[in-house]
Amino acid sequence: MSSVVPSYANHRYPAEIISHCVWLYFRFPLSYREVEELMFERGVVVSYESIRRRCLEFGQAYANALRRRRPKPGDKWHLDEVFIKIGGVQQYVWRAVDADGNVLDILVQRRRDKAAARRFFRRLLTSTGQVPRVIVTDKLTPYGAAHREVMPSVEHRAHKGLNNRAENSHQPTRQRERAMKGFRSVGSAQRFLSAFTGISPHFRPHRHLMSAGRHRFEMMIRFTLWNHITGSAGMPAMA
Repeated sequence: MSSVVPSYANHRYPAEIISHCVWLYFRFPLSYREVEELMFERGVVVSYESIRRRCLEFGQAYANALRRRRPKPGDKWHLDEVFIKIGGVQQYVWRAVDADGNVLDILVQRRRDKAAARRFFRRLLTSTGQVPRVIVTDKLTPYGAAHREVMPSVEHRAHKGLNNRAENSHQPTRQRERAMKGFRSVGSAQRFLSAFTGISPHFRPHRHLMSAGRHRFEMMIRFTLWNHITGSAGMPAMA
């Protein structure tokens, strides 16, 4: 596995501060100004505009590095779409997750017709480099039409009650959408969600399935990986 970390050359702040700002923004429902305030409380003076730029510059790179280190996704995929308002116009967030709830891909589109479903299917196959054994969707007609055209050999199960895993995966996105008071454009929504769905789930293990000790151990492993892919030693604890 490649251990190359992003370059921080010509940046005013070290990797520890940049990665910590990115972690705060994508892990918690915080604004850039709120991240600025939290950093100031720790004795670090950094403007919200600088935080915004670093999140745009490094957020996707961190997310991609975390995705490359995930286990190979299962062969049963759940697909779903949910509408969001962007600039007063209804758009749709298409999402695919595997049987463990790991987000495979996400795409913001204006429509939810056959062409939109076909585009998402093709993007999904390209980004994962795999063909699933089964896809599970709701009963939206375009899924079936696109399935017959793009992956006819894959079993397709269309049933509303079978797709709770994909529907539940939308909840963190809804939470952030409310905290951000909506997205400004399709491009900004796609950029944010692409990084968000790579970083936020990394720090959200299935805590209800773990003891407290096991959860702390799991989080220690995940923070160690985060520090490795960001090239940082982590922010020092404050007394």
